[in-house]
Amino acid sequence: MLEATALSPLQATVSTTATDFWNDSCSIEELTYAIEHGAVGATSNPTIVEQVLRQERHLWEDRIHEIIADNPAWTEEDVMWQVFEEIALKGAELLLPVFERENGRKGRLSIQTNPANYRNLDRMVAQAEHFAALAPNMQVKLPATSQGIAAIEEVTYRGVNVNATVSFTVPQAIAIAEAVERGLDRRAADGLPTEDMTPVATIMIGRTDDWMQVVTKRDAIVVNPAYLPWAGIAVFKQAYGLYQERGYRSRLLAAAYRHHLHWSELIGGDIVLTIPSAWQKLFNGSQVEVRERIGETVAPEIVQELYDRIPDFRMAYDEDGMSVEQFDGYGATVRTLRGFIGSHHELIRVIREDFMLPNPDVS
Repeated sequence: MLEATALSPLQATVSTTATDFWNDSCSIEELTYAIEHGAVGATSNPTIVEQVLRQERHLWEDRIHEIIADNPAWTEEDVMWQVFEEIALKGAELLLPVFERENGRKGRLSIQTNPANYRNLDRMVAQAEHFAALAPNMQVKLPATSQGIAAIEEVTYRGVNVNATVSFTVPQAIAIAEAVERGLDRRAADGLPTEDMTPVATIMIGRTDDWMQVVTKRDAIVVNPAYLPWAGIAVFKQAYGLYQERGYRSRLLAAAYRHHLHWSELIGGDIVLTIPSAWQKLFNGSQVEVRERIGETVAPEIVQELYDRIPDFRMAYDEDGMSVEQFDGYGATVRTLRGFIGSHHELIRVIREDFMLPNPDVS
């Protein structure tokens, strides 16, 4: 008689708790592995798509040349956006069986709007509606900037399922949730359906940790180095408690993994973990016990030291630590937007240099 196959740690996480996980990439190969281990979603952004083109160029090269040949007047940016959409759509196609099995509650592909539009409400809204119409299981990423919060409310009202990104703090998570609530309430007031809406609010916990590392070094702040990797977890658990208390209809999502605590400390929450493929394989090969830890508070001495010594942690941890107008200038926001915008331009460069411009023989 055959023995039952043991569940991998990530399969155990999603099958025994309320926690879901997504693949933090739309790579075909990586997403296939993730779905086999219980993933019910995936995500895309310019950085990810650039990596996909480098890892899976053999899957896309002919199609990219076909797009260029069929559209002789297109700019390199036009071609880039077409490629960006098609790569995301392939991920959505792989997730469609999950979407259908879960009656639309899971199985979505998150696609990011142009990060350079973080200050432009109208452009974010227009692109979000365009992306949402590409496939039935698209989820659209908008930044938790001052104008991004307004865009989140507006596109939610228009029926777009959002994934708020470029978010690192409790104030941002609460502003996202409140914007979604306003959008859903406006839909309900106009007799529009809300049952098919599955909004998520990201906290990029690894980037929260990164920023605390930068700040303590920049400002010569002495803090127990063993405490710094807990900053993002403390912020996430603080936000999760407020979400549960208030009954927000958005789900929190943890992103930007740096160590196993970013998975293991959040097991059990009614949340989403968006995990890069390399980390999935590390977690699945680990001996970390899969048990609920979301309700376990971060040690008070850790939170207190971070809170007392790092002003940017206080801004991240307190619900009123920042106003919406301050989001754009928060250090982690600035660093992440620079990175995403840089990846956007790098993706255009890859299309131009690798596919569009001739390669003259200079020998």
